[in-house]
Amino acid sequence: MAPTAAQTFARITTPAPPGPPRILMRRAVVLGGSMAGLMAARVLSDHAEEVLIVERDPTEGAGPRPGVPQGTQVHALLPAGQTQLERWFPGFTDEAIDAGAPDFRRNDGQLYINDELRQVPDPMPTRPMLITTRPFLEAQVRRRVLDRENVRMVYGRAEGLLFTETRVRGASYVPEGAESPVEVEADFVVDAMGRSSRLNDWLEEHGWSRAPMQRMPIKLNYASALYERDPSVSDAWASISQTTPGKGRVPRIGGVLGVEGDRWLMLVAGYDEDRPSRDADDYATRCREHFPPVFGEIAGNARMIGGVITYHQADSRRRDFHAVERLPAGLIAAGDAVASFNPVYGQGMTSAMLHASCLSAWLQTAPDVTQTPAREYFDKVRVIVDAAWQVSTFADLALPHIKEGHPPGYRVIRWASELLLRASMTDEPTCRRLNSVTAMESHPSSLARPGVVLRALRLRLLRKI
Repeated sequence: MAPTAAQTFARITTPAPPGPPRILMRRAVVLGGSMAGLMAARVLSDHAEEVLIVERDPTEGAGPRPGVPQGTQVHALLPAGQTQLERWFPGFTDEAIDAGAPDFRRNDGQLYINDELRQVPDPMPTRPMLITTRPFLEAQVRRRVLDRENVRMVYGRAEGLLFTETRVRGASYVPEGAESPVEVEADFVVDAMGRSSRLNDWLEEHGWSRAPMQRMPIKLNYASALYERDPSVSDAWASISQTTPGKGRVPRIGGVLGVEGDRWLMLVAGYDEDRPSRDADDYATRCREHFPPVFGEIAGNARMIGGVITYHQADSRRRDFHAVERLPAGLIAAGDAVASFNPVYGQGMTSAMLHASCLSAWLQTAPDVTQTPAREYFDKVRVIVDAAWQVSTFADLALPHIKEGHPPGYRVIRWASELLLRASMTDEPTCRRLNSVTAMESHPSSLARPGVVLRALRLRLLRKI
């Protein structure tokens, strides 16, 4: 009997050490050196004699890169993602703290839903939580990956794939500072080029089918700013605020996170025509008027470092490679090249790490990668994408500017979701179960169990929520 989606999800998200290394290929090429590409390279280092990462942007130090325009914004590493980092790089958390990451061993983070503070405290963490900027975290992962003896990185712009009649046999790229492309023969190629991936175009140009794409027009606008942490202003280290769509409410989300360098990174976001600007006064006004007091206290009294940086994401999107009837061997896609979600839910980096675990699970079966299309890999990735897509897009379907795409039974699902969210604010068992799903530690189907919904309904009938 085939495993259920929940069973597959549990196997992929395991904290257990990966299986033993086994060489299956001579050379693997990874196009893109962001989080998805780095994690894929780490997995491939156990199965290839050589792994070559082709990255467009120079990656010296821990600063933002042009290829990641949202890199300066708030990024959340969900607990499932931290588990995978420890799985692939034992001791990663301690090393990141030694490199400057904050050592947060607290459970007094704040979550506000529609201006109401959640009453259920988080459990005391068994290890420090990694809360950092995206460039800092990526630099730590890059260092660990490039420490692998058989992994190297070159800088250049990916130009295309090399094909035979049945498989991908390599890739071409233009090295940094050069004008003409060079070709690299490989047994296996990974597309980790993000949302702007050209893989579908390259497949179509060589007679292969495009992967169907789904889009949801979220029209997200957000802005972030860095501040010096000042205990005389606030002792906040993690504060999240969400205003959900509803009568008389404008959907917004904000976050304050303590990050490396003894700083706060603060985000405010809106949708559609609700657009934060780069004006510092406008930013401070939004923090003061639309979010809990801690936002206004920091914006009004702490010293801003640099300016306000804005970003717009038009849609969530997914490319369903599992649905393609004819795939070439020797090729996969990972990370945002497969699916990118509304970033306010923090699923991006963690999904990329879970895609790497999908790759490992497939390679552990010792496939002939030069002859066998990676369907088993894409089937596993589909489970991860479906889970993240369900959590984020079902919430986004309530946004007033989204008029289409509501599935059958959406009203019932939304009613149940709002019931569970309301219960989670005061009921510890419901809160723990909901947190496990949003942290990508459990499959969303765990929330559909009758006992979970009945418990929340009973609390409502007793007027406890």
